[in-house]
Amino acid sequence: MDTNTEIRRAVDTGKVSFGYKTTLKTLAKGEGQLVILSSNIPANEKENLKHIAEVANKKCLEVPENGLVLGSICGKPFVVSVMLILDAGKSKVLELK
Repeated sequence: MDTNTEIRRAVDTGKVSFGYKTTLKTLAKGEGQLVILSSNIPANEKENLKHIAEVANKKCLEVPENGLVLGSICGKPFVVSVMLILDAGKSKVLELK
């Protein structure tokens, strides 16, 4: 199963939010299923998101791609350092790890 393909399928068929602040707020509400982190997210943000995801019993997936490549995979014209899968749609991204 290709990680990049499943991430793109989740963006196209499911519901996904992008950004550090949005992800924090959504996780604090107990929503979301999977946090995806790029390789170049700042260390303090990464640790904070991992901790909050652990407290909320949500999965966290670190991908080897940097934010620019992750944005490209998602079909976005901007850097994506962190994204949250709210609904996987037809993707099998939740089975990755």
